[in-house]
Amino acid sequence: MAFLSPQVVAAVILLAGGLAACFLGYRLFRWLLVLYGFAGGAYVTSLFVGTLSPWVAAGVVVLGGLAGAAVSLVLYLAAVAVAGAAVGVLVLNLSWSPASGDPQAWMVILACLVGASIAVALQRYVIIVGTAFGGAWTALVGALALVGHPGARAVTDGDLWQMYPLAPARGQVPFAIGWLGLGLLAALWQLVGARSAKPPPSPPEADI
Repeated sequence: MAFLSPQVVAAVILLAGGLAACFLGYRLFRWLLVLYGFAGGAYVTSLFVGTLSPWVAAGVVVLGGLAGAAVSLVLYLAAVAVAGAAVGVLVLNLSWSPASGDPQAWMVILACLVGASIAVALQRYVIIVGTAFGGAWTALVGALALVGHPGARAVTDGDLWQMYPLAPARGQVPFAIGWLGLGLLAALWQLVGARSAKPPPSPPEADI
């Protein structure tokens, strides 16, 4: 990657943002929610601007990012529930034997409901665990992209499906071990710090 190429900039952002989410996710959750909402909105919008001119496409992507940030901030509880549902599906996929095929639709729906319910009931711990493991994944991907890892570089180009757990663990066992180890360390760090921390400020619409 050339110095200051878009991939290098994306990798640095992933590394810095991931480390912040890892160890300060609970304290900075509101800001992280806005950041990831912006990133998600920009990513989704970028999928539909292929035929537009570069400047128009850039403007539309920025507007999509702002919309995503606003939605994430307003729908705070919904975001927590969605995160719990995603974790539920992830746990189901990781625990499902590949030889048995994909989980049936009712199992996926049940995993979403259980994950969302637990997430809303245990918001503090969901925030800590979610930001710890999400930040660990992001930071490791950013670090690997900086040293030229093909899968991590693909993530900086928008292809998120090249790294575990979105991709099979085969060939990525060291990354999986590093991700789980860093995520666990960061979660323990946040749990210790959260004992004396005040709850993160929430939007007026979300009475928590």
